[in-house]
Amino acid sequence: MSTIPELTPAQARERLAHGALLIDIREAHERATGMAEGALGIAKGDLQAEPDAHLPAADREVVLICQSGRRSMEAAVFLSDLGYPNVASVHGGTTAWRGDGLPLVQPMQSDAERDFNERYSRHLLLPQVGIEGQKTLLASRVLVLGAGGLGAPASFYLAAAGVGHLRIADDDVVDRSNLHRQIIHTDASVGEPKVLSARARLLALNPSLDVEAVQARVTSDNIDALLEGVDVVLDGSDNFPLRYLLNDACLQHGIPLVYGAVERFTGQVSVFDAGRQRGIAPCYRCLFPEPPPPEFAPNCSEAGVLGVLPGMVGLLQATEVLKLLLGIGEPLIGRLLTFDALGMRFRETRLRPDPGCPLCAPGRDFPGYIDYAAFCSGGGAA
Repeated sequence: MSTIPELTPAQARERLAHGALLIDIREAHERATGMAEGALGIAKGDLQAEPDAHLPAADREVVLICQSGRRSMEAAVFLSDLGYPNVASVHGGTTAWRGDGLPLVQPMQSDAERDFNERYSRHLLLPQVGIEGQKTLLASRVLVLGAGGLGAPASFYLAAAGVGHLRIADDDVVDRSNLHRQIIHTDASVGEPKVLSARARLLALNPSLDVEAVQARVTSDNIDALLEGVDVVLDGSDNFPLRYLLNDACLQHGIPLVYGAVERFTGQVSVFDAGRQRGIAPCYRCLFPEPPPPEFAPNCSEAGVLGVLPGMVGLLQATEVLKLLLGIGEPLIGRLLTFDALGMRFRETRLRPDPGCPLCAPGRDFPGYIDYAAFCSGGGAA
């Protein structure tokens, strides 16, 4: 293997002035932040796939530049091994070029391209996301049930991540007691419907998204319409009747449900996907076949909650939503993650599908929606 010369940015610029071909081999979204003046943008993969199509003559001097110098050296070695005799790499890459105060230019892009490349630049650098993954997020639809303690941080980060369509359902209005944990709302929002307050903040963060505010109480009558076209459901509810309704509806429609709950100093997160993985993945009823008595499951207004706790749990839920949409990592399917804020400990419990589950057992027909309030008060059957 030939020894590849490493040039300083100043040396590279001098070579360029004397006829060398300077090629920025970063991806297009990386070049959007600025290219060395005079450089030609050709992604490393494209250059290596068809070098003859991009290099006018085998003996012409070629200087490669990337962000730090690592990828340009790899590409220079590749070209040298193919027989290109006059290839060099810029040590320190565009970072060093910028640091030396040498001129940079912005490549031609539309406003939409510039926004995409700049806004999601850190996502685009991740091989697990990249351009195609980010486009997948932009084409995705998520239902966030509740614009309160869990829905507030979760929807904020989903919007920031570029989930293209957020449908947020909640019938409540902002109260001053919400503000210590429901960070999407402000003092000026007090008395305003939560979904409208949330929509305004999310669009201020990412104006290109479609944020659908549904100011309604979620019931058996409207749940099917709310789930129409949705890829993932994030459960930010605070009561058992609604959690059972969400579970049953998501199972019926084959939509994964990202569950979260908080109380005082502890929180829980899991993913229920029995609708798509019947007999393999559990549903919420496998975890809670029957609701606990009300005295053992008080809500935040009765028991209190540490203000940061819903933020922790909501962010974990948002993380699970992104993983499901992108098809990456290991979602919390069949696992219940419990967080103890006082002890700063996480505990994982394995969950298995209940073969006798009245909803998700293989071969079991969907029984239809029930009176969930009566069921949770002990007055009805599953």
